[in-house]
Order: sequence, then structure tokens, then C-alpha cells
Amino acid sequence: MRAWLVIVPVVLVTLVGLPFQWLSVALGLPTRRTIPMLYHRIVLALVGVRVRAVGAPAPARPLLLVANHSSWLDIPVLGSRLPLCFVAKSEVARWPGIGLLARLQRTIFVDRTSRTATGRVAGEMAARMGDGDPVVLFAEGTSSDGNRVLPFRSALIGAARQSLGDEDGSAATIQPLAIAYVGLSGLPLGRAGRPRLAWYGDMDLAPHLMEVLRRGGVEVELRFGAPLAAGGRKVAAQEAEKSVRTMLAQALTGRPG
Repeated sequence: MRAWLVIVPVVLVTLVGLPFQWLSVALGLPTRRTIPMLYHRIVLALVGVRVRAVGAPAPARPLLLVANHSSWLDIPVLGSRLPLCFVAKSEVARWPGIGLLARLQRTIFVDRTSRTATGRVAGEMAARMGDGDPVVLFAEGTSSDGNRVLPFRSALIGAARQSLGDEDGSAATIQPLAIAYVGLSGLPLGRAGRPRLAWYGDMDLAPHLMEVLRRGGVEVELRFGAPLAAGGRKVAAQEAEKSVRTMLAQALTGRPG
């Protein structure tokens, strides 16, 4: 019952917001950035998700946020905090409904089967960042169970820097970001329970979505790390992974940053 009490208003809010966001994107209006942020905040309130942040996004631009990834909830959680763009696999663009929402969020899609995709995607990332939009890169290239950080891939980090004319990282700011699911229904979320919120592997989206909507009471902690020092793409990926891994462990164990 609770799931449908959430789904119906979310669908109504979506239908009301779609034409305004479509027009904003088509005309390049400033509201193309603010409408998604308002939408994500409404969705989180309806689903029952509380977000707290430790630290803050770096004020410098261009800004690339390099984060871990464990759930579809990561999108509204991050989208509710500041105007930004995501990098997602090309398959997402073909998902019914979700693909349309992703395009209206101005998501950058990457075809992981194409050898020439990295340069094109990096160019799009550079254009967005150059226009003042922070870009979120889920650097693992997939999602995990929420208890760990998978190895970061360096290709897009390096290509984005190079496309900005920034091979040594002196112009673009790269900031690590950890997303931690720490509570559910008013109780701390332990290692065994965290995969209930994670969407990974070959899990079907619809059953997982309904289960989260039935429960509500999700608590998420975002930890923003210090921007990385200048360096090559492999060094940047390694340092970002190390920072995110440390911050995730701190968040999951309740330790201060």
C-alpha cells in the first residue's frame, strides 16, 4: 500500500514537470538546472529519504565529482544537492521512462562497447564543465553492494582532463565523493542489510524499486573529500579511489571525517 502512495504522487509530479524541463532544455534556460534539483528533492521527500552531508562541493569550476555507485537512489540523492550532470552507460537512454528522465537531466551517455566513445564522451563532459555544470562520474563503471568500493577506471578521468587542455590536472578540479547508506526505518544499516538498498549485478529494477518504496526511512550520508592535487589520470584515479574508500568506511562505521 505504501509503495503506491508514493508512486502515484511521483508520477503526477513527473508529468507536471516534464514539459517545463523539456522547454528549459530546448531553449537553454537557467531553469534546466534548477527544475531537476527541485524534482529530486520532492521525490526523496515522497520516498522517505533523508540526506546529510559532511563537507561540501568544491566552489571551483570546472568540477568533476568522482563517486562510488551502489543504487538507483544515488541519482536523486546527488541531484537534490546541486545542479549537475551525470555520466551513464548508453543502455540507460533506452530504458522506458527512465531514459527520458535521464536525457532531460542532460545526462552524458557512454557506449562501453565502442573504442571511440571515450573521446566523444570526454568532449561532452568538458563542454558541460566548461559551461559551469559539475559532472558526476561513477568511476567504478558499475554498481556495488554498498559495502565496498570497486576499482576506479581512469580512462574518462584522463580524457576529460585532456579535452579541457588539462593533462596535468591544473585547470579542472577533481573532487572525490562517497555515498553511504547508513540507516533504514530508523535503525542503523549493517553490512548484511545494506544490499537491500543497493541495486547491482543482475538484479531486476522493478522488484527492487517496489521494495524500497514499501520500506522508506532511508538515511544517506554524502562525504565530500578534498580536491585532488595535479597529476596524471592514473594517479588521479588511484587517489580518488583511496579517498572514496576511506570516506565510505568512515561513514559506514560512524567515524568523523
